[in-house]
Amino acid sequence: MAVTEEAIFRIKEMIVDGQLSPGDRLPPEKELSEVLGLSRNSLREAVKALELIKVLDVRRGDGTYVTSLEPHLLLDAMGFVADLYGDQSLLEIFEVRRVLEPYITGRAVEQATAAQLTELRRIMNAVDDSKDVEELVAHDIQFHRQIAQIAGNAYLTSLLDGLSSATARARVWRGLAQERSISRTLDEHRAIVEAFEAHDPEMARSWSKVHIGGVEAWLRTTLAGGQAEPAS
Repeated sequence: MAVTEEAIFRIKEMIVDGQLSPGDRLPPEKELSEVLGLSRNSLREAVKALELIKVLDVRRGDGTYVTSLEPHLLLDAMGFVADLYGDQSLLEIFEVRRVLEPYITGRAVEQATAAQLTELRRIMNAVDDSKDVEELVAHDIQFHRQIAQIAGNAYLTSLLDGLSSATARARVWRGLAQERSISRTLDEHRAIVEAFEAHDPEMARSWSKVHIGGVEAWLRTTLAGGQAEPAS
C-alpha cells in the first residue's frame, strides 16, 4: 500500500472506530503524523484526497475538521466524476438506475402515507407537455427524488439523486431529439403515481423499469448510430 493510501486508510479507521466524530477537529499536522507514524507530506496528500470527497473540511487558518458525513455530502462528488467521463459512463449509470429505481419505487409504494401520495401527485401535476425540455428534466429529477425520500433510506436517496443528476444532460438531449419524449415521460410518471395510489408495488416497479429503460435504450441506439449531441 502506498504511503498516501495508508494515511487515508488510517484517518478513515480513526473515524470508523469513533476516535474522530462528525464535526471534530483533527489534531495538528505534526501531532497527527507522529501518532500515525507517517510523514507530514503523506498526511497532507491524504487530507487533500479526503477533502475532495467531502470527508474532511480544511478551514484555512482554523484547522481540519471531519464533515457532517451526511450521505448527500459524501455522494456529492458523483455528478462531478460522471461529467469527466464519456458516453459509456452514462450508459453504465443508466444500468445502475435500472437496477435500483424499481426496487426503491416498490419499497416506496409499501411505505407511502396519504400526505406523501398527495405531494407526489402535486409534483406530477406541476408540469405538462407545454413546458420546455429543461423544465421537464428538472421536474423528472424532483419526481424521482420524492419517490426515493418516501422509501426512507437516506443513503439510497442520495445515491439515486446523484445518479439522476448525472444523467440530466442525456435526458435533455433525448427531449430535443426524440419525438414525443416529453409526453411519454409524463405518461410514465402518471402510471407510476397510479400504481402508488392502487398500492401495487409490483406495477410501480414495472413502470419504473420501463421509464428508466426507455431512456437507456434510446441512448444506446443513438450512440451506436453515431448521432451527435445537439449544441446547448
